Amino acid sequence: MKEKLLDILEEICETDMVKKDGNIDLVESHLIDSFGFIELLAAIEEEFGIELAPTEITREDVATPNKIIEYLTKRGCQ
Repeated sequence: MKEKLLDILEEICETDMVKKDGNIDLVESHLIDSFGFIELLAAIEEEFGIELAPTEITREDVATPNKIIEYLTKRGCQ
């Protein structure tokens, strides 16, 4: 799951920094914006077969690649 997620993030953010630094803040580093966030949710839903409502996810849940992995693990993704 981790590698698939990092591949998705690399494509959306258009940089491999997400693979090099799992604690990089995606918003503060200007790697993802609100459109990218929606694109990320859609890609995660498609890849992992889960539904993610933007209203149920906080910025903290998706602040860094590691936080996203942690969130998806709690949701049962493998």
